[in-house]
Amino acid sequence: MKNEFTIRKADANDLPRIAEIQVFNYRLFFYPIFRSDEYYFGELSVPSLMQKYGPELDSLYVYDDGVVKGFIKIEGTYIARLFVEPVLQNASIGSRLLVFAIKEHGADHLWALEKNPKAIRFYERHGFYVTEERKLEEGTSEYLVLLRR
Repeated sequence: MKNEFTIRKADANDLPRIAEIQVFNYRLFFYPIFRSDEYYFGELSVPSLMQKYGPELDSLYVYDDGVVKGFIKIEGTYIARLFVEPVLQNASIGSRLLVFAIKEHGADHLWALEKNPKAIRFYERHGFYVTEERKLEEGTSEYLVLLRR
């Protein structure tokens, strides 16, 4: 395992990997909650996410140690996305991306799925706390909770 890594701004060459990481995470962790075959095995695809993220490259950063293993999307001080390749989770990649967002961008808030206690615990370990604010995940009956630092 390589010890050297960098967190850098994403470029167009990273788009396939970013999209792949998100697709794998969504199918593994969110499909069991939402159970939407049409979305998870139809709309959600590497090409569609590449197209979506193309114009948003300036807000995307990747964890790269020779291979892109995770990414974070930062909009001002808001963490819009944070995903690590599922088979590489629990290897401090997500923590490094989150610390980067906090230190370099002053990241201080994000939304997490209420039914994702693993993610909520991860953010709490990094100084975030669940607020009283909740909202429905668009097009579903599931709630997101606001976490702040």
